[in-house]
Amino acid sequence: METLTHVLRGAFGYAALIGIAIALSYNRRQIPWRIVAAGVLLQFLFAALVLYVTPIRGAVEWVGNLFVSLMGFTGEGVKFVFGSLADTNRHGVVFAIGILPSIIFFSAFTSLLYYLGILQKIVYAYAWVISKVMPLSGAETLSASANIFLGQTEAPFLIKPYLPTLTRSEMLTIMIGGMATIAGAVMIAYIAFLGGDDPKQQVMFATHLITASVINAPAGLMISKIILPQTEAVNRDLAVSKEKIGTNLVDAICLGTTDGLKLAVNVGAMLIAFTALIAMFNALFGWIGAPHTFAVGGTTLFNYPGINGWVESITDGVFKTFSLEFIFGVVYAPIAWLIGIDYGHLLQSGQLLGTRTVLNEFVSFLQLGQMKANGTLTDPRTVIILTYAMCGFANIVSIGIQIGGIGSLAPNQRPTLAALGVKAMLGGTIACYLSACVASMLVPV
Repeated sequence: METLTHVLRGAFGYAALIGIAIALSYNRRQIPWRIVAAGVLLQFLFAALVLYVTPIRGAVEWVGNLFVSLMGFTGEGVKFVFGSLADTNRHGVVFAIGILPSIIFFSAFTSLLYYLGILQKIVYAYAWVISKVMPLSGAETLSASANIFLGQTEAPFLIKPYLPTLTRSEMLTIMIGGMATIAGAVMIAYIAFLGGDDPKQQVMFATHLITASVINAPAGLMISKIILPQTEAVNRDLAVSKEKIGTNLVDAICLGTTDGLKLAVNVGAMLIAFTALIAMFNALFGWIGAPHTFAVGGTTLFNYPGINGWVESITDGVFKTFSLEFIFGVVYAPIAWLIGIDYGHLLQSGQLLGTRTVLNEFVSFLQLGQMKANGTLTDPRTVIILTYAMCGFANIVSIGIQIGGIGSLAPNQRPTLAALGVKAMLGGTIACYLSACVASMLVPV
């Protein structure tokens, strides 16, 4: 009975999210329902294959093990550079030493695969499968497929020659594809957040994160065509750019390492800034929520009882004071319910979903890992649904990143990128939430 309830809740949420996408559409009469149906089919098919077909699940778990192994290899490099500071038994997990270096190593590893042409072949194979079901242009299909492995500004590099001539609909697809998935380099960090020191947990979350990225790709494609249907003729040829990173293998690894270093520093800087901002706002909101006595010349004008106690009472102690997390929790709790999360975890889940959209997904994954580790969020089903819901770059900051990153590859497309930025963020968010609904229906917990 409980399983049936989860399926019905997930199905309702899925339908409601499609309805929201339709409401955002620029041209509802031209929505290509065949592509939408194909996207729905691919999402459920890919998820079911990974979750229930043993050989395919084994293959995805093997890839998950590879990610976990890469984390171990990173540790060897960290020990060489930082020595005893990398000893977690003595110092615990120091974020700058234990987590950020994995981003650097995976970026270098990705550049190596790119230079050798291995990554392009994997992307092409996945894009070929999608193209047989979803009749889209070759450029947008390839870019969406590349986003499973690469970031929102790296994936368009595979279709760089085509970017200047893409239509508005194709450009929105490129943008939503980037918003709806995460790069492999940051996936490594999320595996560490959620899996902790347990290899089995690491592999499990690696499997779910990989699955989320795989099924987010067709979701992003169909949502983009709902929001901005393609009305012009497009080039359906699948042709990966022959341009390579670096002049030789060593140069490619060096460039990948440098890019990874920039990303790691950027992530570390954002976490410092956003964590400090959250603390600052929480101090302000906590003061607003605390009781105060207002007096003039020794005469009490009135006593303000505060709302901190009320917040703690209505949330059953989940939130102790009026805070930014409480505001996010209340605002996003309906969305948490929509994607299939049970009533007892709506406020905590809403907090994470709000943090992911307004700040960024790295902060929300870090908070989810902390909740899981300290026992404030122990329901495994909720953790898995949130993993799928947050597995994307759809946040306010990413709009600027795409305008700058993709705009540098095709300067003539900057006005289009700027005009479509908000719709791209909303479309990427919806795509991730659709995958969360799929997980709420299919994932056995």
